[in-house]
Amino acid sequence: MGIHPRRVSKRSLMSSNGLRCNSLCSSACALLLLGLAPWYATAQAPNAQASAPTASSFQGSVTSGMASSQSINLSLDDAIQRGLRNNLGVILSGTQTSTVRGQRLSQLQTLLPSVDFKAQEAVMQTDLAAQGLRIPGFPTIIGPFGYMDLRAYLSWSLVDVKSLREYLAARHNFAAAQLSEQDARDLVVLTVGNAYLLVLADETRISSVEAQVATAKVSLDQAVASHEAGTAPKIDELRARVDYQTLQQLLIVARNALNKDKLALARTIGLPLEQNFNVADKEPYSVFDQIDVNAAIQQAQANRKDLAAVVEQVVAAQQQRMAATADRLPTVQFDGDYGVIGVNMNSSHGTGEAFGTLRVPLFKEFALRGEAEQAQAQLDTQRARLSDMKAQVDADVRDALFDIAAAQKQVEVARSSVDLAQEALGEAQQRYASGVDDNLAVSQAERSVAQANEQYVASLYRHNVAKLSLARALGMAQNYKNYLGGK
Repeated sequence: MGIHPRRVSKRSLMSSNGLRCNSLCSSACALLLLGLAPWYATAQAPNAQASAPTASSFQGSVTSGMASSQSINLSLDDAIQRGLRNNLGVILSGTQTSTVRGQRLSQLQTLLPSVDFKAQEAVMQTDLAAQGLRIPGFPTIIGPFGYMDLRAYLSWSLVDVKSLREYLAARHNFAAAQLSEQDARDLVVLTVGNAYLLVLADETRISSVEAQVATAKVSLDQAVASHEAGTAPKIDELRARVDYQTLQQLLIVARNALNKDKLALARTIGLPLEQNFNVADKEPYSVFDQIDVNAAIQQAQANRKDLAAVVEQVVAAQQQRMAATADRLPTVQFDGDYGVIGVNMNSSHGTGEAFGTLRVPLFKEFALRGEAEQAQAQLDTQRARLSDMKAQVDADVRDALFDIAAAQKQVEVARSSVDLAQEALGEAQQRYASGVDDNLAVSQAERSVAQANEQYVASLYRHNVAKLSLARALGMAQNYKNYLGGK
């Protein structure tokens, strides 16, 4: 799916052992680098410059505005609108479009008449003897004398099929650049939306770990009291203290991850990095209705701007191929000038010239064949890319639907696991308080709660990003609310 339905993120949530959560990382890290790569390839027109946006460009921005001392509330809509204005990928895509527009205008000029004007005032003195003219009785020095000349020049290629084909190719390349610019806006929606959802996941995880720390503190106080009363061994207190400190470490890591992900979000939308902000929207879990796969693929084929851009590039390559063939045809050009010349305006007289030129290539066979082979290779490349892009659009939609279905089941299972782990923890705490068992069961139950909460946060994040990815896969990223809300 365009930023294709793999997830984009700089990091993942933390697992219960203090390391990054592999399940969330694997679903998040590859989206930008792998998902943007197909779009980046389609954005490169034959004459594209090196300033075209790359995958990493969508992680950057041009900072806009000044930081305020007060924290601001940032909604998902606000973040996306800022990204559409300030994201570096959109800005570079716009400059790329301007470059291709300039190339189209330059190519158009080859089909139009070129008119120039020249005004000339001349003063001369000539030594005839220095030039070998020695005529008895004739002055050797002539002048000084002068004249003025006001003249307009016209040059026009009346028949030039190659230039016409190249202009048509430039038009289609320009159309492709415009479509790529629109597609870049969809990529920004996905990139910013993913960064925003990742911050929400971080906040949810922090709340979960804080609750686990509070529960571990209760268990620690209970173990200390039991040990002091002589009803529990020292090992129970040590075990409870290790669990409590482990969760404190996880809380530190989770808060650090939140700060870094908020920084990454600010980078994608052009927010000053020193500006404090809070994410205002909380995306609840909502079940996604089943949709018809074939209908979704047809919708994606019709709406995806990156696919339409490749179609335009194929047509441009076809025109370039025909231009290479047209290089064998004759060209007809008109050149002429008209103006006034004389010692001064009062004694000037109109003069002019007109030329019609027919040029026919007689022997440029190797150059013409080489040009034709290069144009044919470019056309074959574009056709292959178009075929691949159509298959990619199909795969993007299917991948996103698979991800949504899998993540939806994971959310339901993880939510049940959280309830079961909480119940098991309560049972273990009651057994320990009653003196029926030691606190090893409590420690194990606390780890199960931490793991279940981690899985729930990760699956909820994956589910929301998968829905956002589906919107991008269908070419409907601008309507992301319909998909995050559960279509």
